[in-house]
Amino acid sequence: MIYPVVLAGGVGSRLWPLSRSKFPKQCLDITGDGFSMLQTTLKRAGQIDNVAETTIVCNEDHRFLVAEQSNAINANLKNIILEPVGRNTAGAIAVAAWSLYETNPKAVMLVLASDHAITEQDAFNEKVALASQRAEDGKLVTFGIEPTYPETGYGYIKAESKDHVAKVMEFVEKPNAKVAQSYLDAGTYLWNSGMFMFRVDIFLQELKQFEPEIYELSKQAVSNGQYDLDFLRLQLSSFTDLPSISVDYAVMEKTNSAEVVRFPSIWSDVGSWAAMWDVNTADENNNVLVGDVIQHSTTGTYVNAGGRLVTTVGIKDLIIIDTPDALLVANKHNAQDVKKIVEILAKQNRAEIDIHSEVYRPWGKYQTIDLGGRYQVKRITVKPGERLSTQMHHHRAEHWIVVTGTAIVCNGNTSSIITENESTYIPVGETHSLENPGKIPLELIEVQTGSYLGEDDIVRFDDRYGRVKK
Repeated sequence: MIYPVVLAGGVGSRLWPLSRSKFPKQCLDITGDGFSMLQTTLKRAGQIDNVAETTIVCNEDHRFLVAEQSNAINANLKNIILEPVGRNTAGAIAVAAWSLYETNPKAVMLVLASDHAITEQDAFNEKVALASQRAEDGKLVTFGIEPTYPETGYGYIKAESKDHVAKVMEFVEKPNAKVAQSYLDAGTYLWNSGMFMFRVDIFLQELKQFEPEIYELSKQAVSNGQYDLDFLRLQLSSFTDLPSISVDYAVMEKTNSAEVVRFPSIWSDVGSWAAMWDVNTADENNNVLVGDVIQHSTTGTYVNAGGRLVTTVGIKDLIIIDTPDALLVANKHNAQDVKKIVEILAKQNRAEIDIHSEVYRPWGKYQTIDLGGRYQVKRITVKPGERLSTQMHHHRAEHWIVVTGTAIVCNGNTSSIITENESTYIPVGETHSLENPGKIPLELIEVQTGSYLGEDDIVRFDDRYGRVKK
């Protein structure tokens, strides 16, 4: 059987302001089809012949988001490995390999990124089947994309020949334009897709030879980890000590068993806003317009309108991304430099790098409507049957007004039911909780007042989602 492993630990900073560290690129609906890139990847993996259950490796901060998105498409994953810190692809693949090794040492892993777009399922299945045969024979297989233009934003793989499967001669870094053109002309250089296929035991054998530290520490991180519902929490100390390097550098560039399967140009890593033209259909003016957009005399432009009307007049080759709390305007040819803005935001400790004004939680979501010096107004949605943690705040009081549904409110030593057009007040320092006992979403407006309104002013006493610090 084929065991898909989906790597979902990235952030996608070049797709800011839609992609944030707490709501990353892979969880976004990029194409407007109603599914996130992660969900599309899970569906694609599930349609492979002779396929086993998928394993996901993701950041611990994204665990509920990943679980909710998988459940929404009935993937119902039972093996979600949580990374306490990011340690690049070598560490992520290693812990997934050890997780599978416990049940099937000769399992064939298919390693997929969660944020890639592939347009043809049948062609994908055909290449996976070909790679599976080579992996069964002990080869470490990567997938190389047939280049269609001299791309300077990708690494390349030099194949021994132009055959469908060929020995890997060399992995090369991102080239300049002149070198990229020479690679395109040669025909034996392929874009490095970051997708792999190999037997678990063979991969771990090679890892032990070339990176024994990663081999030992990843083994410890899994064997000393703890299962929590469908999550595997890796041992913090072992995983944190892992060297942060790519699997290319750790194994694929050093092994004598690397082969590359030639993959047709039906793939995109959706690595920047300029790549949106590859995964969306442009209009007659080469514009890609998402949301409520009215354009006049506009060409070659990508607009994502978010939740309000965006209009353009007399522009070309621009990227315009509108969100409730941030607006990006960039030249299409400088799309890779969006990450520079993210670096500036990080240096300034801006919240816009981490979260949207709409934030998802395991119990539902909230959206900041207004924010002032000593007040904040939020719209809160609690899913049926869900409950917020029992908590208190040192610096803020809260006033809740129910708009739709029914709430059970515990306020100190009292418990009450409040419904539409009713409200309650939570004083500073009072222990409280909120639950939706109904069959429809509970919506309420929360008005916070106080000297400090940060999300870190929460002391949790009880939480069904495991967010209480021990």
